[in-house]
Amino acid sequence: MTTPATRARTTRTSRTEPTALRPPAPAPVAEARPGSRPQTPADPLPARAAAAFTRTPWEELVTTALLGTDRRTPPLDAPGKEAPIALLDAAAVQTVHRRAGLRPAPAAARPEPAPEDPRPVVPPAARRRLASLLADHPTAGGGRRGTAPDLMELLPQWLALAIDRGFAAPPELLPALLTAARGRTDLRPQALAFAGPRARWLAGLNPDWKFALRAAPHRAAATGGQGRAEVERRWQEGLFAERVALLAALRDHDPAAARELLADTWATERAEDRLMFLDSLRTGLGPADEPFLEQALGDRSRNVRATAAELLSALPASALAARMADRASSCVALDRTASTPTLTVEAPHECDAGMERDGVAPKPPAGRGERSWWLGQLVEAAPLATWRHRLGGRTPADIVALPVADDWRGELHAAWCRAAVRQRDATWSRALLGAPSAPDAAGPGAVSLAERAKLLAALPAPERAAWVAGFIDAHGLSEAFQLLGGCAVPWAPDLGRAVVDALNIARDAGSYPWSFSGVMGLAERCLDPAEAVRLDALTAVPDEREDAAPGAGGYWSEAFQRLVTTLRLRAEMREELTP
Repeated sequence: MTTPATRARTTRTSRTEPTALRPPAPAPVAEARPGSRPQTPADPLPARAAAAFTRTPWEELVTTALLGTDRRTPPLDAPGKEAPIALLDAAAVQTVHRRAGLRPAPAAARPEPAPEDPRPVVPPAARRRLASLLADHPTAGGGRRGTAPDLMELLPQWLALAIDRGFAAPPELLPALLTAARGRTDLRPQALAFAGPRARWLAGLNPDWKFALRAAPHRAAATGGQGRAEVERRWQEGLFAERVALLAALRDHDPAAARELLADTWATERAEDRLMFLDSLRTGLGPADEPFLEQALGDRSRNVRATAAELLSALPASALAARMADRASSCVALDRTASTPTLTVEAPHECDAGMERDGVAPKPPAGRGERSWWLGQLVEAAPLATWRHRLGGRTPADIVALPVADDWRGELHAAWCRAAVRQRDATWSRALLGAPSAPDAAGPGAVSLAERAKLLAALPAPERAAWVAGFIDAHGLSEAFQLLGGCAVPWAPDLGRAVVDALNIARDAGSYPWSFSGVMGLAERCLDPAEAVRLDALTAVPDEREDAAPGAGGYWSEAFQRLVTTLRLRAEMREELTP
């Protein structure tokens, strides 16, 4: 009879004896209970079945597993075993067989050393900050809550500061930086510029980062000798994305060489590729591009023809611009017989073959009249200088102020807006924008808010910020989001104060801050960090009015705390990146 003391002695002996001296322990057998069946070890896999399992091709096992043993019987000689169990046994045997049969491969060639980056590495404090920015992950779900800043949204600003101050990336953080850029295409230009020449070296070792090979082509190259030969080889043999990036990089440095490269293979390119390649000519567009673009006006693809016409119309001295000026001038005239000089409009009655060749689309979109559709395209493509000569030497502001007969004002002004954006004419943009405090500045005037946002891009940054600040003072924040997105960062003091004052008014009104979450997010990234001092007073929970939304005060307090925390963090980032 086994006593507890005997069991204890046996246990101690088994723990102290060397393993090699102990006999193999018998398989445990559970005590039999009345009405139960004795438990025995599983039967070992028969040798005949194991041999059959190794003869079955691995691909057949995988196919059977994917289809399921109910739909396909595994080709195994395993009597007495259910099909799923036999399949798993065969997979286990095959796995061991495959691993045991592996032969060591020859050692791969050692990679070339990484190229040197002559720039100084960021200071230690900035290095730690970059590591924390790269480690932050956006939270899933709805709107943001809490007072913690959104670090990933600050990463582009950190990269811009580091690049502007001539720093190089810490080598140990390059993998995390490239991984972040892989998931966010908006980060790639800055991430690759900051990573420097080592980005391409790393991308050659990890296919997950192959975007760096496409987006960062060799800058050398643009001219002569071996560099030119390498460019032509990559242009002929590269993937489509690599060729687009190569053409864009070459266009930055040598527009003529890029145009010649494209012209050599133009006739053999697919229509969708021709469209993308042609779009790259926007960079460095000049009179020398006109002959090639005129040739593209006869392209088989309507989209290619339209893009070529758009580019030509951005060259005021081009032949297409002159043709469009003649057509548009015949449609708009000044009636001096009226008591007040008035613009009269006679829209085209047809879209002839010449207009189609010059990029005028004959078929209007649904709900749009043909004649107004053709008129808009003609006026949009005509050089804006046409109207000063056509309308008695008037300035753009005087022309925009003229009344337009027969309800053509909206169509005419909208076309002038598109022309001002295309030709980046600040004088016309200023005239079409008008005063920010005007009642129709927020719509639905002749110029829509979306068109005003595009017109602002042609103005100098200080003037743009001043116009948007005046707009917010007059109309509030509800319509200002798309206007704010085009302002230079950090916002000018007047614009920052206008945004903060408008947020304070919304807070006092008792509305929920979620209605202004877009503006609040922009403020976190664009507001001058010096504004944090002014915002401290807004972080307290205000007394709620009777008509206020329940709990709105607490939400506003939380949002302003997050804004202040983010602004102070941005100030620290600047100090850490100061040489």
